[in-house]
Amino acid sequence: MSAPTAGTSHSLRSPSHLVDDLSHTLSQHPGFAERLTEDGSADVASELAIEDLTATYQSVRALTETLAAPLSPEDQTVQTMPDVSPTKWHRAHVTWFFEAFVLAEHQPGFHAYQDTYWTLFNSYYETVGPRYPRPERGFISRPGAYEVGDYRAHVDDRMLDLLASVNELSCEKLTSLVNLGFHHEHQHQELLLMDIKHVLSKNPLQPVAYPGSRRASTQVGPAQWLPFDGGIVDVGWIDDSGNNSFHFDNEKPAHPVLIQPFALADRLVTNGEWMEFIADGGYERHELWLSDGWARVNAERWDAPLYWQWDGTQWLEHTLHGTRPVRPEEPVLHVSHYEADAYASWAGKRLPTEFEWEHAVRVSGVRPPRSTGDVSGFHPSADSGGDGLRQVFDSAWQWTSSAYLPYPGFSAPKGAIGEYNGKFMSGQMVLRGGACVTPRGHARSTYRNFFPPHSRWPFTGVRLADSLSDPLD
Repeated sequence: MSAPTAGTSHSLRSPSHLVDDLSHTLSQHPGFAERLTEDGSADVASELAIEDLTATYQSVRALTETLAAPLSPEDQTVQTMPDVSPTKWHRAHVTWFFEAFVLAEHQPGFHAYQDTYWTLFNSYYETVGPRYPRPERGFISRPGAYEVGDYRAHVDDRMLDLLASVNELSCEKLTSLVNLGFHHEHQHQELLLMDIKHVLSKNPLQPVAYPGSRRASTQVGPAQWLPFDGGIVDVGWIDDSGNNSFHFDNEKPAHPVLIQPFALADRLVTNGEWMEFIADGGYERHELWLSDGWARVNAERWDAPLYWQWDGTQWLEHTLHGTRPVRPEEPVLHVSHYEADAYASWAGKRLPTEFEWEHAVRVSGVRPPRSTGDVSGFHPSADSGGDGLRQVFDSAWQWTSSAYLPYPGFSAPKGAIGEYNGKFMSGQMVLRGGACVTPRGHARSTYRNFFPPHSRWPFTGVRLADSLSDPLD
């Protein structure tokens, strides 16, 4: 079907004429696909041949519905804090993205499915038009989860019709836009899991979102320290593969940086190690904390990672598999940058800079998992041991000591494109790697994720670093 059914739209044109201007601007910008992003991350694939787009489109869209399928309509409507969005909103927003940025530009005689959806499901694209307030998304009971499913099916039909009708002249432009939509939807698949975990954590019934193994992890050995030489090294996205793989503008331009000799822990900090921090008064000793972090500890009464609770005899942890006793061997999750920094101080170590992290991963030859159209799991496993850096892309995002700032020579493009990364380069800290809930193939060594330093609901963990004397002395 190439047009909506009667009665679904009240307009013969895009709900906002600004979208046409935005799409034109994007198409004229030689690097627009690497600049348009909402949450800052990603690699799904290199430029896709047009004949591959349909299969990939169906796979990406199917993963979103697979993740939402176990959740009731009531589950999908709840918003438990301003940072959390309802599941049905994520499902609708990524659909709106394809409608607004692909169909509106490329489908002849385009009609919007429903004009008001463009306000309800716009996130922060000021240039596109009005937006419903983010903290109030949970107020919207209609459209419901089933109506959002109808919206998704409608847009999918039109997208598949469009992809089937592509000619060579429009192939390259459309491929870039659709590939961008894949990256964008993968970002929201991870957000969907982050958000529903927070929602279900507030339910005293301790519901299980996704069944998981009840078997405890195996014992984990002490962390080992891997040394890395200092020097001038290149960081940032470098096209050393000979093809135009997808990346975002915040990963560029590549540039040299000077780093001193350092060491990284070969694995992430575990729950058991964090318990030692708690037992030693880690949340009670002001000398371990940054000033803003100590204020958070007192104001919000932090005494353990988010989702931990003391039942009088043991620590329990809410997971997407339900609430269960904390497993000491698994990597600690849901700690803020403030907590990560305090733990590092307590351990006599520090957090790595984002440049140290990237350099170490690059020279170690660690590769992110290939795209398989799914996620690694809903909770990270304990380290299985071995040589080299481990738990890099598939367990928990790793806080760095680096503020999220522009690379030298970065310039946000004028107009709408400049909203996507540049305007967030203040008050955020960089995370590197990937998490168990990051869709496979979505991570990259140059990927710069970012959150405010107090954020705890992302799947965040800790990898320690240490400084070394120069081995050349």
